[in-house]
Amino acid sequence: MFVQVIQGQVTDAERAHAAFDRWIEEQAPEATGWLGTTAGVTDDGQFIALARFESAEAARRNSESPGQDKWWHEFSSLLSGDATFHDTEDVVLDIQGNPDSAHFVQVMQGHGSNPQRARELMEQDRDEWAAFRPEILGNEVAMYDDGDYTMAIYFTSEDEAREGERKEIPPKLQAEMDEMNSLAAGPPTFYDLKHPWLYSPN
Repeated sequence: MFVQVIQGQVTDAERAHAAFDRWIEEQAPEATGWLGTTAGVTDDGQFIALARFESAEAARRNSESPGQDKWWHEFSSLLSGDATFHDTEDVVLDIQGNPDSAHFVQVMQGHGSNPQRARELMEQDRDEWAAFRPEILGNEVAMYDDGDYTMAIYFTSEDEAREGERKEIPPKLQAEMDEMNSLAAGPPTFYDLKHPWLYSPN
């Protein structure tokens, strides 16, 4: 899988959302290899999107299409500055439910000192984590630039996410979380998407 992370500051969240809706209607049917997109705007106007494709080649073909070029020109006019992009095929998915049904998505960005160990920890005890935090419908982690990452966590709702955060973590899972936190180079940046835009081919 290939993921492109796109972000910037938008001047009009509603128009940005409408532009993505137009992409789904007009461009998605021709975007061979597109697997889905998670996007949204925070309360302070920060836009972030994770676009998933079968491969880097599929994403490249899409980006080179005339329709995509026209759409991006229109969308980027809603940004107050330049967009930033991160491309990667180093992706970890953990799907426990239907992420497209999420009513709240929290995106985290940061840097880790040991991506390989972080990947191993993410693979551990998935069933136990799913039982402990049933409001989490899935995680998507894109890793790039030798330790940088963007992680999207899909929740049934923001209220249930906050309630889950207050639960006491079982010792075994707490130990894993402590080790994961020890790998972080500073605190992550959080982007709360209270009205996420969730798109998939189906």
